[in-house]
Amino acid sequence: MTCTARRMHELLEPICLVTFFSEECNEELAALGHRTYWDGYFASRAAPLGRVPAQVVDAAFYNFADGEVARHIPSAWETIPPEASVAARERGSAASLRRILGDGLAGSPGLVRAADLTTQAAANTPTAGRVMFAGMRALPVPSDPVARLWHSATTLREHRADGHIAALVGARIGGAEAHVLSALDMGIHPPESFGRIHHLPKARLAAVMSGLRERGLVDADGHFTDAGRETKHRIETMTDELAAAPYDTLSPAELDELIAALEPITAKVAATGSQ
Repeated sequence: MTCTARRMHELLEPICLVTFFSEECNEELAALGHRTYWDGYFASRAAPLGRVPAQVVDAAFYNFADGEVARHIPSAWETIPPEASVAARERGSAASLRRILGDGLAGSPGLVRAADLTTQAAANTPTAGRVMFAGMRALPVPSDPVARLWHSATTLREHRADGHIAALVGARIGGAEAHVLSALDMGIHPPESFGRIHHLPKARLAAVMSGLRERGLVDADGHFTDAGRETKHRIETMTDELAAAPYDTLSPAELDELIAALEPITAKVAATGSQ
């Protein structure tokens, strides 16, 4: 099922990314009173966990710089309840999907079936050890098919992310180190220029690169060593393996049906860059 998990990630990820890339979600969160994009991001994504402290959100999200979460949590919830933020995220994400897909795809039987099957896969998967997945599972499932597809795709995305963090922890790769490995895997050099980490203090970045060199994962020029490339491959393989459980709950015929239903939807969303 590893190949299936990878294929499902490819099909569901563009649907999830409208939350972060499209204007509707940002507008809904701003209308609530969130002052910045990142206030809305942290408040709405962490909202399924309830009013937990910054340390808990930082642990669950894993790969943000020290102190970054604390700049937004819990202050983003002081005047805006978590429930309002997560509802705004759902409204905005569903609205962006409807706009991108148009009436034809948004109202198609294929989309309804894709929403039903992804919801089924998420609902029948154990939550043990999956904090963000469990948080999403605790939310009401929308009745509207477009909102339900976004909700179930995002729930499955958090399931995969929980497993990815477990794989990183098992490989002793921290959040900043994970960004370095991802940058190198994408062909970005120097990896310190990657958008997720380039803003970090130079001393912090230097310490991260030094630690990876000491472990033999990057060379003196900041490129992958063979060991580094193998470590990255092992993490991604483990992530796929840990992400397979939801799709094990579907029959082969249901999986084929789901993939066929998602392909035109994802193609349309991906063509816009999830915007």
